[in-house]
Amino acid sequence: MSLEYFSIYLRPFFLEKNNFDIIFNYKILLMKTKLVNLLTITVIIITAVSCKGEKEKTRENSTTEAVKEAPMKALTYQVNSESSTIEWIGKKPSGQHSGTIKVSKGEVAAQDGKIKSGSFVIDMLTITVTDLEGEEKESLEGHLKGEAKGTEDHFFNVAKFPNASFDITDIQEKDGTTTVSGNLTIKGITKNVSFPAVTKTDNNSMSLTSDIFTIDRTDWGVNYSSKSVFENLGDKFINDDIELKISIVANPTF
Repeated sequence: MSLEYFSIYLRPFFLEKNNFDIIFNYKILLMKTKLVNLLTITVIIITAVSCKGEKEKTRENSTTEAVKEAPMKALTYQVNSESSTIEWIGKKPSGQHSGTIKVSKGEVAAQDGKIKSGSFVIDMLTITVTDLEGEEKESLEGHLKGEAKGTEDHFFNVAKFPNASFDITDIQEKDGTTTVSGNLTIKGITKNVSFPAVTKTDNNSMSLTSDIFTIDRTDWGVNYSSKSVFENLGDKFINDDIELKISIVANPTF
């Protein structure tokens, strides 16, 4: 466009005040329109990003809640009597004797890999001496069971009390050590005992193995040759303390 064309034809148009105002106002309107469009696009982008973040956060929270609502299934185990025993040691000044007693039946409940409760029946008829053989073995086993007349109540009187029992009352874990507490019933007398143990549970088996611990036999009325009960025994006494080690194996019931 030449200067001459502008001077002759367009300059008069722009010199008119009304025409100039129209053009100016039109430019202002275009600028406002562009600004509004820009703000609208910005708001849409921010809203979209915010919604996406909320959806992701909601999805994360839903996943966490789903895990919390799905604890491990509680399991019940039945004692394997062939693999469950109590080892014992009784001592006296002249030596000691050792043996085993079978755990005949029992049940354990566990959840989240931890034992919650348990009860066991101990078959006193299975008292066995393992450090002797022949007649000596038979004689001591018979004496412990109270088979001979007049000796029934020297030790365990199995004819009257064929079973003992142990019922778990509490299990505590502290500093990496598990302590099992429970009611031990022998000859109809119940006392609470505690002992360290290693416990393991999974979908296939449960095991409880105690450390060696001691009980005072006289607490259960097993008083034969106890110097805390009888006087003038000299060195013919039998220690009150009996050492025990419990080994329980159980299988799940499905």
